[in-house]
Amino acid sequence: MPFVSVRITRDGVTAEQKAQVIAEITETLERVLNKRPDLTHIVIEEVDTDNWGYAGMTTTEYRRQLAERGQS
Repeated sequence: MPFVSVRITRDGVTAEQKAQVIAEITETLERVLNKRPDLTHIVIEEVDTDNWGYAGMTTTEYRRQLAERGQS
C-alpha cells in the first residue's frame, strides 16, 4: 500500500490542480512500480507561507522581498 505525502504552500492551488497531482502520482506509481491504484494513498498538506521557512525566513517574507526587488 503506497502512501505519498505532498506538502505545498497554501496560496492559490485549485482543487482541480490537486486532483491532477493525485491522479498523476497514482499513475506513476502504477506504471513504474506496478502498484495498484486502489491501494495507493496520496495526501496533500497545505502549509501557510508563514509556517514554511526558506533562506532563513518565512516564505511570506522571502516572497515579499523578491517582490520589492522586482519593483526596484
